[in-house]
Amino acid sequence: MRIAVLLADGFEIAEAMCPVDVFRRAGLETVLISISGSLEVTSSCSVKVSADRTVYDVGDEAFDAVFCPGGMPGSVNLSQSWEAGQLIVKTAQTGIVAAICAAPAAVLYPLGLLDGRSATCYPGCGSFAPDFSFLSDGVVRDGNIITGKSAGWAFDLGLEVVSALLGKEKGEQVRSAIYYRQ
Repeated sequence: MRIAVLLADGFEIAEAMCPVDVFRRAGLETVLISISGSLEVTSSCSVKVSADRTVYDVGDEAFDAVFCPGGMPGSVNLSQSWEAGQLIVKTAQTGIVAAICAAPAAVLYPLGLLDGRSATCYPGCGSFAPDFSFLSDGVVRDGNIITGKSAGWAFDLGLEVVSALLGKEKGEQVRSAIYYRQ
């Protein structure tokens, strides 16, 4: 199974890399995709990450899941990428879409992916989706959409994505292997 992780300049490092670690431990082919023309992406705290490819190189490739880390201005930058939006919407048709922090409100909401769904986001980021009522839960899964509240919930979100793709037993196996809270 393959998961695309969309990285925009200004992404939150913990919200991106904690789930990436979980995905890779679970054996998911995890592809870091920069939405800019460069493979180097800079986090909101100035950590530089090397992506595997750019969104312009993806073409019609299919992924089983796509993940949008939050952070500012990363979520806004991600929301402004037409190519990223197309990949997210395409993946939502048959796969899992996950987002954390500001990304549920800034990225998924404008794409219509939260219509009729329950979701969570970072407190205050609901202003990106003024007519949507976000839950206060740490992680919310509604069908094929998984949302996380903040960096403090990044491992939980990653484990929920693994459980959605590979089964609850695999999610628990990864949780146990890293001695994450039970």
